[in-house]
Amino acid sequence: MKALTYQGPNNPPKLSDVPHPEIQEQTDAIVKLKYSTICGTDLHILKGDVPTIPTGRVLGHEGVGIVESTGTGVRSFKKGDNVLISCITNCGACEYCRRGMFSHCTTGGWILGNSINGTQAEAVRIPYADNSLHKIPAGVDEKSLVMLSDIFPTGFECGVLNGKVSPGSSVVIVGAGPVGLAALITAQLYSPSIIIMVDGDENRLSVAKAFGATHTATPEDAVEIVKKVTAGKGCDTVMEAVGIPETFHQCQELVAPGGTIANVGVHGVKADLHLENLWDKNIAITTRLVDTTSTPMLIKLLASGKLPADKMITHRFKFGDTEQAYQTFQAARTEKSLKVLIEM
Repeated sequence: MKALTYQGPNNPPKLSDVPHPEIQEQTDAIVKLKYSTICGTDLHILKGDVPTIPTGRVLGHEGVGIVESTGTGVRSFKKGDNVLISCITNCGACEYCRRGMFSHCTTGGWILGNSINGTQAEAVRIPYADNSLHKIPAGVDEKSLVMLSDIFPTGFECGVLNGKVSPGSSVVIVGAGPVGLAALITAQLYSPSIIIMVDGDENRLSVAKAFGATHTATPEDAVEIVKKVTAGKGCDTVMEAVGIPETFHQCQELVAPGGTIANVGVHGVKADLHLENLWDKNIAITTRLVDTTSTPMLIKLLASGKLPADKMITHRFKFGDTEQAYQTFQAARTEKSLKVLIEM
């Protein structure tokens, strides 16, 4: 079958011939992909930020598809079921899974497109299928549902929940990429009074305004604007949704006393923590890899028309054009891209 494979740091991925996946454990399912997409984490991989990934690995951890076959231990799914693939695989039985920390499952976690072959392929093997797939409700737009594989649960869990967004609070999100925008949308479930979006891309700031941001700022004027609209205090919740040292440093300048810095971005190099400026401010700093515990709730919101996931999709490509899709996704500023949809 055809699949998009990693070719080592700083090299473009390549559409390659790879073996069709097979059932390896009785809890596996093989899913034939209908739609997939590209994540910012995939770009971090291409930059070499995840050095454990070997050359030749099939990339991707998001998608919607049809169950092609199942192991004898799979109880909740059968051949022909339409399913959403979770970016996190979980066994449901280990210590971390019992605590709801699926991302740290001792035999699962973020393995798709990482330690095992991923979803940017004609088919993919899903371990622990009963826990790692979700049935698609009737009438739900499957293209929009791809956005719930990763970016919406990530923005919600790592940003909104970890950031303790609450009614009437002030929020600033540094990074208006897909995950940052998903955090912006889901933060509004908790009715903060102020949501400021920071990004250097004017197009993404205009999109953020359309999605509900009360204010926008560039990195250069972010401190000034945040101080202005919060009476000099800073924001109660600060979300880092980029994953570079510069944005993590800026988040430290934007947080109010008693506030929370919620890291969402994937960091590949060290970032400095300026405790000399923060030691007396009563702040909290949180980190998290998405656990996808919120996915069933987000599916219900999407099914009820309360989650504008479809508006995240700006470009559509056939699977044979996936290499071009990467180029478009990487050139977000010039191409005005948010999420690209890959149709199998």
